[in-house]
Amino acid sequence: MRVLITGAGGFVGRHLSAQIGRAQPGASLTGTTLFPSESVHEAVADQRLVDLKCFEQTRSLLASCRPSAIYHLAAQAFVPRSFEDPWETLENNIRAQLNIIRACLELEIRPRILVVSSAEIYGAVESSQLPLNEETAIRPTNPYSVSKVAQDMLALQYYLSHDLPIMRARPFNHIGPGQNDRFVAPAFARQIAAIEDGQQDAVIYVGNLAAKRDFTDVRDIVRAYQLIVDRGQPGEAYNIASGVARSIGRLLNTLLGLTEIEIEIREDPARLRPVDVPEIRGDAGKLRRDTGWKPELTFEETLRDVLEDCRARQSAS
Repeated sequence: MRVLITGAGGFVGRHLSAQIGRAQPGASLTGTTLFPSESVHEAVADQRLVDLKCFEQTRSLLASCRPSAIYHLAAQAFVPRSFEDPWETLENNIRAQLNIIRACLELEIRPRILVVSSAEIYGAVESSQLPLNEETAIRPTNPYSVSKVAQDMLALQYYLSHDLPIMRARPFNHIGPGQNDRFVAPAFARQIAAIEDGQQDAVIYVGNLAAKRDFTDVRDIVRAYQLIVDRGQPGEAYNIASGVARSIGRLLNTLLGLTEIEIEIREDPARLRPVDVPEIRGDAGKLRRDTGWKPELTFEETLRDVLEDCRARQSAS
């Protein structure tokens, strides 16, 4: 089996590479990165430096590796950055996917393709609509989620118009070791690690602690990705969610419970979003029915691993 992972040097890409390496040890794994400094997991035997916004580079990649499965992860995924430069996010996320699809059509190859959309596409919802399922109306509230709506709909369109075996994943918030500390869990954990190391005053700066999100361990997320490619139905969209909403405050308190240092909490207005949905919680019933997936790692186990990872990074810095 020939597998292509775009964005293999990213947080999720490295975990997905490890998952495929464990579950499919005979697979030939090619991974793309955008920058020479990006490192991939050792399971990736063939690392390619590719700008997927360039059709010629994308076509050349697919012509050489001719994958039987494509996991398209490469994207600009940081919501605040999408407000700062909306077009960068839209161009990066839409054009790269369109180039992959066009290259498959030109080369007349039909790999099973997983397009990673996002639960952000559901946007602002009423509490009566929770948990969100795949039939929930789409109401994007930021440029990043608009780009993900476009990716989601492009995937559906090319399934309908060209019968390409494309599936769509709509993951809710995922956290785990190795995540960039621009995101909430490692942002808190990295500050705790710096405080423990004596490199920061015993103060953590926070945004909106009341917002509730549906957190799933990234290692459970990538298992879902593999199961969707293996067992999912082409053309379908699949929520990936724990089904439990936990507040950012609870996440922080769980991390604080893992350190012996007394830490003060202060609000930082710069960390507040222009639009922040009060609660998001997903229904992954379709995913369970079609693939048998369910989360295996607990919220507490995940945060313990996040903090240990941040402590290791702090020690190495």
